[in-house]
Amino acid sequence: MSDSPIAAQFTGLVLLSGVDNPGITQALFNTLAPFKISILDIEQVVIKDRLILTVLIALNPDHQEAIEEDLQKAATEIGVDIATLYSVTESDLIVSKQGLIHVVVLGKKITPQAIASISSAIASQNSNIERIFRTASAPVLAIEFVVSGSSQEELSQLLTPIAAAHSIDIAVLPGGSIRYARKLVQLDVDSTLIAQEVIELLAAKAGASEEVKRITDAAMRGELDFAESLRARTALLRGLPESVISEVQKEISLTPGARNLVATLNKLGHSVSVVSGGFIDVIEPLLKDLEIKHYKANKLKIENGLLTGEIEGEIIDRAAKARALRDFAHELGINMAHTIAIGDGANDLDMIAAAGFGIAFNAKPAVKAAADTAISDPYLDSVLYLLGITSQDSEE
Repeated sequence: MSDSPIAAQFTGLVLLSGVDNPGITQALFNTLAPFKISILDIEQVVIKDRLILTVLIALNPDHQEAIEEDLQKAATEIGVDIATLYSVTESDLIVSKQGLIHVVVLGKKITPQAIASISSAIASQNSNIERIFRTASAPVLAIEFVVSGSSQEELSQLLTPIAAAHSIDIAVLPGGSIRYARKLVQLDVDSTLIAQEVIELLAAKAGASEEVKRITDAAMRGELDFAESLRARTALLRGLPESVISEVQKEISLTPGARNLVATLNKLGHSVSVVSGGFIDVIEPLLKDLEIKHYKANKLKIENGLLTGEIEGEIIDRAAKARALRDFAHELGINMAHTIAIGDGANDLDMIAAAGFGIAFNAKPAVKAAADTAISDPYLDSVLYLLGITSQDSEE
């Protein structure tokens, strides 16, 4: 075997595939170890029980025949298929690519036509898909594309109609350090963190459900000023005993995935804040249970054990929600570019606009149009996959 120096521009691509078993990776690299080889790139994936392992190597072309012979012997011994491709490349071909974009696709069912349309949109920008991988399989499927040579804004515009056409959600996010930086994730409460509208539960105790729901729906669509609508709805609660607060607390339930979202973000060192146009009197015990330390909401005025139908202090409207996001970010030392805002109604629009990335969660059309992306499945922890956090990360 020749001891001549490695020809740095001569590369080989080794593709191994077969049924996964312990020791396959070790056997492959034990086969390559006697040769003067440099590893340039490597990736391994297991889908069900099938293993695919690719290795890009720099080698001396004089060793090609011997390497090929040893690889085929190893393939027979360990019961896999090994294919190789050799070529002369430019010395600067293997470089670290900058400006990568992450495209995250969410759906209960993702069809080949959807993937073809996404790939076509990426290709239309003369961009390249560097990698595709799955980050979650249940209760929704999450697939992430890593794309080079693309514009985040332009690609997002191209993919928005594709998401609608195939009944999936698609988010386009920047790569690099910003993707993995510490985040502040701020959540709306009613119909976002929890499945109910607190004021509607209170209104049921006063026999005013239909009127309050009518006003709430109009306000969430942006047809009414939020502060004005809140005063009108709260006035209908006048005379209710204070005890209804504890009754309603027992009726609220978290949105599916909410507890997992908050717990995972906390565990990974991110921060969570909550801001609500509802009432702190009702939701505070739940927030403490979730270990959420930063929150703002309206406070019911109570006199002589009865609700007065008024609100104490500042009303938390859409402008106040955005201010809270900025205040919490400043307090935590987190750049606004690293903030995420999640909501469903018109009173969430300002904080969604102020955040580094805005998410419309099962939201009204106006909110979907204003947000950077939308989630239409009912699982709040799908937000994790947009942040590059896999289902395995959250389970651990």
